[in-house]
Amino acid sequence: MVGTFFGSDGPTGTDWTCTGSVIDTPARDVILTAAHCGLGIHANYVFVPDFVMGAAPAGQPYGIFPVQQVYIDPRYTPDPGSHTTKGPTSDLDTAFATLAPNQKGQQVQDAVGGGLTFTEPTTYDNPHVTVVGYPAYGHNPNGSAIKCTVPTTQLPGFRQMSMTCGGYYGGVSGSPWITDYADGATSGHVIGDLGGYNGGGNDQDVNYISYGTYFGSDAAALLARAVAGQQQPPTPLPPYTGLQPKLPGGAALWKHAKLLASGDFTGDHHGDLVVVWDDGEVTLYPGDGNGGFLPEKQLKAPNAAWKQAATITAGDFAGSGQYDLMVRWADGHVSLFPDLGSSGLGHEVVMAKPGSAWKNAAQITGGQFHNGSYVSDLLVRWSNGEVDVYTGVGANTFGTKHRLLAPNATWKYAVSVAAGHFGGAGANWDVAVRWIDGELDVYPATSQSRLGTEHRLLNANARWKSAAAMTVGAYTANASADDILARWPDGSASLFQDTTPATLGGEQSLVFPGA
Repeated sequence: MVGTFFGSDGPTGTDWTCTGSVIDTPARDVILTAAHCGLGIHANYVFVPDFVMGAAPAGQPYGIFPVQQVYIDPRYTPDPGSHTTKGPTSDLDTAFATLAPNQKGQQVQDAVGGGLTFTEPTTYDNPHVTVVGYPAYGHNPNGSAIKCTVPTTQLPGFRQMSMTCGGYYGGVSGSPWITDYADGATSGHVIGDLGGYNGGGNDQDVNYISYGTYFGSDAAALLARAVAGQQQPPTPLPPYTGLQPKLPGGAALWKHAKLLASGDFTGDHHGDLVVVWDDGEVTLYPGDGNGGFLPEKQLKAPNAAWKQAATITAGDFAGSGQYDLMVRWADGHVSLFPDLGSSGLGHEVVMAKPGSAWKNAAQITGGQFHNGSYVSDLLVRWSNGEVDVYTGVGANTFGTKHRLLAPNATWKYAVSVAAGHFGGAGANWDVAVRWIDGELDVYPATSQSRLGTEHRLLNANARWKSAAAMTVGAYTANASADDILARWPDGSASLFQDTTPATLGGEQSLVFPGA
């Protein structure tokens, strides 16, 4: 079902270019490739499925199929002097082509015995996707197809997938991304083609990182036009602007996000985000319940006092049913701002005075740790590695202290601690910990008497080692506090949705790199 293209020298030559695949349609003559390939395919081009190096047309397994018409979204706009683009319209780097019959008068789908089913994916994070393509002669003198089955992730900032596998040199553009590939099969589901940003590769053009389009309604409409033989869209298409960030401001701004806290601050049962910036500004981003955010609300203009905020968390400590913000300041005093909302920070309740022992509270995180109904408990990781839970926290009181861990060397290296409900048994919340080496763990069903059993989400790694801030909230439709939000050193931000004690959730970009 997968093949390559030849120009005037035909399949006996060595100048094959790009990759195509047969698509299952009523017309039985449609193939998939990349738009930047389609721009270079001319009237004398032929498609050769399961290409055999050096064989004449009659010796090819299914013959050769002249290209009749190429269909490309008119909004796909290459960069000047190129067939490819690094702009938003790289999301549209998909083309379909119709073919004339082969030498035996067969349509391509009949000749090969089937075709791939065009499929719009539901996630960027696919565990097993097979990408099949034909590298050009310079890196592939035998003319063999390359095949890798790998997981995919989202290319941040784009409606595209990314995969890692070596050997994908020029010529593989247009390769199908198949979710259920089997050797010898004449069917399967294709969710994208190798292409997109920079024609399907990073700025360094390394052969082991490839990008692919992520089929959506625009690709479906393009396929429908190819099946119908309709060269132009029936009505003008709206401008394509690409993915829009779910948090406003861009990476240059978000580099200055110092502290993050999650909670239902607006009373609509959606997770909201409070940010303390490095200039002392405090802002609220109400959540929309679908992994996105409503416009920013300023709670405090830039000021010197809030530059001294050292760590923050949220919970219903005042008992009103609306979340409050707790702040530990650099001088050791602790403040509670009850019922924080869109009108501002409200009044301050002093929980501990300057110079108190709380200056050694390295992280604080609100949660539910005593089988109660409200997020009214506080877990504290102290600078000496001690970990305590305070139950029944309220205005003017830290409630009852319960020691979970005595001072120890290990927990001195817990650089981010946040509580959520990732699916641990019972009402008690789970604790997520990012360690200094980037390891990420969850301790499910932590209680006032014990820390939950450690579940590893990620081994030590460079990316999470560099994370600048982390919080956990209920940002998606399941309304559970199981979404991990991370801010990275370059100012980009990600939401790992629906995390469980066993698996880090699928990553969605909130702020794109470089924006």
